[in-house]
Amino acid sequence: MSLSILLRCVDLPSTRDFYQSLLGFDSAVTPGNTLTVSKHGARLVFTSQDLWALEPRLSGTIYITVADVNAYFAAIKDRVTVAWALQDMPYGSREFAIVDCNGYLIAFQQEDPGRR
Repeated sequence: MSLSILLRCVDLPSTRDFYQSLLGFDSAVTPGNTLTVSKHGARLVFTSQDLWALEPRLSGTIYITVADVNAYFAAIKDRVTVAWALQDMPYGSREFAIVDCNGYLIAFQQEDPGRR
């Protein structure tokens, strides 16, 4: 099963640049004036259309599992706004989070099977 999340963004070109240039995601403008970004098996879809009559917001955190969270953190930490630094969590993952260009919290995690 795969999951795609449709999120409102402020500006499609800025969002594409953020995810592609800063985070290393693949990106494609897709039908319906949307942008799809993907990496590590995760896929996010952004639209600048006001489908919900709301500003971009989410009352949660989007988690993306990566193979080497230490290396990924080292590669991007100086180019993004870090919401929380790389750390081991009591629920068995090593993770960090950033704030994307639209204000969404995106966490990158690596699960530690020995800690479950």
